[in-house]
Amino acid sequence: MRLPSWLTQHLAALRALLVFTVLLGLAYPLALVAVGRLPGLHDKADGSLVSVNGTTVGSSLLGQSFTDKDGNPVPRYFQSRPSAAGDGYDPTSTAASNLGPESVVDTIAANPDDSTQSLLTQVCSRSKAVGELDGVDGRRPYCTSDGVGAVLAVFHRNGLTGPITRVVSVNQVAPATPFISSYQGVPVELAKPDHDYVAEGGIITPIRGDAPAKPAVPADAVTASGSGLDPHISPAYAEIQVARVARERGADPAKIRRVVQEHIAGRSLGFMGAPAVNVLELNLALDKEFPVR
Repeated sequence: MRLPSWLTQHLAALRALLVFTVLLGLAYPLALVAVGRLPGLHDKADGSLVSVNGTTVGSSLLGQSFTDKDGNPVPRYFQSRPSAAGDGYDPTSTAASNLGPESVVDTIAANPDDSTQSLLTQVCSRSKAVGELDGVDGRRPYCTSDGVGAVLAVFHRNGLTGPITRVVSVNQVAPATPFISSYQGVPVELAKPDHDYVAEGGIITPIRGDAPAKPAVPADAVTASGSGLDPHISPAYAEIQVARVARERGADPAKIRRVVQEHIAGRSLGFMGAPAVNVLELNLALDKEFPVR
């Protein structure tokens, strides 16, 4: 007896479902698991975990912070780049800040919990902190000396034109001191919480300042990666940390620099990306060779 065409079509679809379920739902995953158990791939398949004396201390693929319980950098360790993943290097909240180059004005609220920093202020504050920690010049263009974005809201009598009537340093509040006392002859005011100076008619005007064109603190020390989990820093960021780490470990800076050089990985396939230093592996090597007594 010939089956109805609609039933034939349904049976064919069911057979295809069963075949692809076996192939893609069972055979393919099991094949990948088997490949992951091959010699040389086993550790990578398990997450490239790093262990010391039988204790897992991290993964060479995921960045982590080297801070104390209060979030302060531990001076004897090389520091990782900033992270926007959760509270920092949270693999369950991998993310970027999604702030772009036009993010230069902070949101300042009377309730500090409702305040947010612009990307510019984040970069400025991080650069200032790194400069203080590592004893280098932390100044950057368009940053104030107190580590916020050097940005003014300039008010003109006729909106966009005419004499300047008012100038506000939008990222500074009392008790700070305006980063410049006047702008084109008009005294600079401090910002007040819960004020939107753009909506009030101010023209946002970043001020470059006298910082060097090439900051001493490299870009990866002040910006987070797209994933927020980057385990590497640039050789330039590692270099400015050498003196601090050597001092804290009582070691010759030249010897610390040698260990850094040994942990610089080249470009992927010889042409992709940039040379980088794995921070976890570097710090573990230093703990082994220059333990703190």
